[in-house]
Amino acid sequence: MLRIAIYGKGGIGKSTTVSNLSAALAQRGLTIMQIGCDPKADSTLLLMHGQRIDSVLDTMRAHGDPALDDVVHKGHAGVLCVEAGGPTPGTGCAGRGIITAFEQLDELNAYGVYRPDVVLYDVLGDVVCGGFSLPLRGEHSDIVFVVTSGEMMAMYAASNIASAVERFKTRDYAQFGGLILNKRNVENEDEFVEQLARELNTEVVGTIPRSSDIHECEQRQCTVIEGAPDSTVAHAYETLVDAMLAKAAALGLGEVGSR
Repeated sequence: MLRIAIYGKGGIGKSTTVSNLSAALAQRGLTIMQIGCDPKADSTLLLMHGQRIDSVLDTMRAHGDPALDDVVHKGHAGVLCVEAGGPTPGTGCAGRGIITAFEQLDELNAYGVYRPDVVLYDVLGDVVCGGFSLPLRGEHSDIVFVVTSGEMMAMYAASNIASAVERFKTRDYAQFGGLILNKRNVENEDEFVEQLARELNTEVVGTIPRSSDIHECEQRQCTVIEGAPDSTVAHAYETLVDAMLAKAAALGLGEVGSR
């Protein structure tokens, strides 16, 4: 099992990116689990064709101790979809909500039961503290990637996350895999992000072009891997999958093949 945490500033297109990666991996015959780690609980919408699933925390509040199939839902191509969720607004810490959700998944033996080939965590990256830092830790993730654009605040968030991984790498934290450029077509965007990668002593592992196909598929409530499989941007996601798996293998984190 390869566990990948993908961070990024809110609104950077992280959930769209993660969902397309999940779909691309699943269509290779792999068992994929995507876990949304954001109180909004909207990471898996495209995989679920617009259907909101009950989050782990919402289910716990409603039913006490939930069953595994109460919190794990099958989406497009059989992707196992989970939303950690968060506390009722104004009543608790969102980071603590992620911790509670992870503990519940462990208690239910979710990974042992479903035996996913790849687990993808979709994590809000505006803050790297408390529960939001949990997927950085080695007991949960093997490798971390950050989605960014050439915009200042997106790169600032990327730098913070990369610095956190570097700072704690001696504490059995996940390894940093690099940056994913999700283009916004700002001036000199490629140069800005390449410069950031050099400053962080890492690399840009893939680039997702700005494309109307993404917007059109989102309106149809599906990924471009499903809704526009022959598009340029779908091929970009496929290429990104190959690069991420190759990076993980190069770091000794294991190879993932089709069944």
